[in-house]
Amino acid sequence: MSKNISKNKLPILTPDGSFESYLQKIRKFPMLEAAEEYILAKNWKEKGDKKSAHKLVTSHLRLVAKIATGYRGYGLPMNELVSEGNIGLMTAVKKFDPEKGFRLATYAMWWIKASIQEYILRSWSLVKIGTTAAQKKLFFNLRKMKNQIMKSDQSNLLPEQVTEIANRLDVTEDEVNSMDQRMKGPEASLNATITGEDGEGESEWQDWVVDENADHELLLAHRQETNKRKALLDKAMSILNDREKEILFDRRLNEEPKTLEELSQKFKISRERIRQIENRAFEKLQKEMLEQAKEQKLISVN
Repeated sequence: MSKNISKNKLPILTPDGSFESYLQKIRKFPMLEAAEEYILAKNWKEKGDKKSAHKLVTSHLRLVAKIATGYRGYGLPMNELVSEGNIGLMTAVKKFDPEKGFRLATYAMWWIKASIQEYILRSWSLVKIGTTAAQKKLFFNLRKMKNQIMKSDQSNLLPEQVTEIANRLDVTEDEVNSMDQRMKGPEASLNATITGEDGEGESEWQDWVVDENADHELLLAHRQETNKRKALLDKAMSILNDREKEILFDRRLNEEPKTLEELSQKFKISRERIRQIENRAFEKLQKEMLEQAKEQKLISVN
């Protein structure tokens, strides 16, 4: 029997929504005592009880939010970090074995981090060395601007919308279209088959949609080799020293990058030296991330 997560609707943090408002909503879901968690997990694992699975998910949404806030410094939208974390949480609920003797939170933490880190990795792989400041701004603002100007039933940007974005971000229309296509990536069919890690049991992507009208964030992705993925980002960042990290964040990741002059005054070194540190740090990080990702077959590297 194929088991599906309950289609009861989960709270969603929208691109323009307040994070504090979202936290208030998810705090309404009660935390679980160990005994209750065990019973719910057994009901889900053995009987496929969707209500039990839903309670397991909602009781841990606060854990996802807490973990997601730790990745704010990567310059990506909080709503997407939370959404990716929720995917990891639902994966953990699907795979959790209450007989192992540990709590769901301990197990889910690794899946949540892995899902968020993989999303960051995919996003970073789109930012190529040598792009202009305007192109970087396009990368970090395109999703938000699309949500602002596109209608709910619209799947692609209209020519006049492409022109508007290009003018507002000081890039060409070709750059907008190119970045839009790269950020969309390959779209899997909702009828594609997902096979369990043990080779047993099959389901479809659409089986893991929590709500029929939910955004793609609520798809439960089937993740493999997560133990390798969970440490990828942190390991790559560890090759940079504190000054390199700070300059890289301020120059390349913030939606409003700081100027060379501002950082020059802060670190009391020349603007040219700031630029050199920035470029060298980005090259080191990009190389390390792509090498690790290629080695672990997490992404395809051209």
